[in-house]
Amino acid sequence: MKLIIQIPCLNEEETLPATLADLPRQIDGIDTVQWLIIDDGSSDATVEVARANGVDHIVRLTNNKGLAAGFQAGLDACLKLGADVIVNTDADNQYFGGDIAKLVEPIVAGRADMVVGDRQTDTIEHFSPLKKRLQKFGSWVVRQASETEIPDTTSGFRAYNREAALQMAVVSRFTYTLETIIQAGKLLVAVEDVPIRTNPKTRESRLFPSTWSYVRRNGISIFRIYSQYEPMRVFATAAIVLVIAALIPFTRFFAAWVQGDGAGHVQSLLFGTVLFNAAVVMGALAVIGDLLHAQRIMSQRIFERVRRVELELGVPPSHYEAGSGERETIPR
Repeated sequence: MKLIIQIPCLNEEETLPATLADLPRQIDGIDTVQWLIIDDGSSDATVEVARANGVDHIVRLTNNKGLAAGFQAGLDACLKLGADVIVNTDADNQYFGGDIAKLVEPIVAGRADMVVGDRQTDTIEHFSPLKKRLQKFGSWVVRQASETEIPDTTSGFRAYNREAALQMAVVSRFTYTLETIIQAGKLLVAVEDVPIRTNPKTRESRLFPSTWSYVRRNGISIFRIYSQYEPMRVFATAAIVLVIAALIPFTRFFAAWVQGDGAGHVQSLLFGTVLFNAAVVMGALAVIGDLLHAQRIMSQRIFERVRRVELELGVPPSHYEAGSGERETIPR
């Protein structure tokens, strides 16, 4: 069984050596452990540092594509390099590499297809109270959408077996963490979580320069992803709320009309009509969204089959470079 640990990187020459030093080279139940970095258009010496520290494989994107695109490129490369298990971790050494054995154990034992590391965010000292509350709320929303029980849905420390990795198709341009959990819950992917440890903070997050940015971007991401996978629930709920709201000015108008003062409350009739029309639009969006969701599922299944065909044909990974040591022959 072959395990590849992938690390998305953007200008990580300072933190990458410590991250790599924390990673294992041997794990019980795994025959081969290799390391892969995805260089997301770095302008520093990230690639050179990776080679000097023993990285086996490099996916070098021409320019910065974002974390989600880098994650997807890494999955594709790992599959084409023959990985049976893929672990994703961060280049800032946030996650304790010694827990990778714990992370992959449910997969090796055959109990899970995907395992997410639970950072137990309440215990992380540098997380503000607001961030902790937002983490909990966001994870709750994702659990409702995915029908899973993952407590830490934004954790990037996770493992996939080959079948789960084949089914992952990230379309978000910002983050992969929430979307892949929702996908897993909707597909034939068994998901588990394990408690993991984190290392001391090495630098400020580059994804979230401020708390407000974290709230705004994560909130938008959660809403977009939830709407993509539960459009009927989102837009039908909005339609019902608008219908109820429309009944208030309608009731006021008809009460005045019965009393002979309808002309003086025409504005209530107009306002109620606007709200009712908005409800009709939301209802139409619910139906259209549900149809698009069905098409998305079909497209995802086609994408999975294309991946399988590429693996059978031995299509090499895109933007691939060998790391340190001798160049490995890509499986055919």
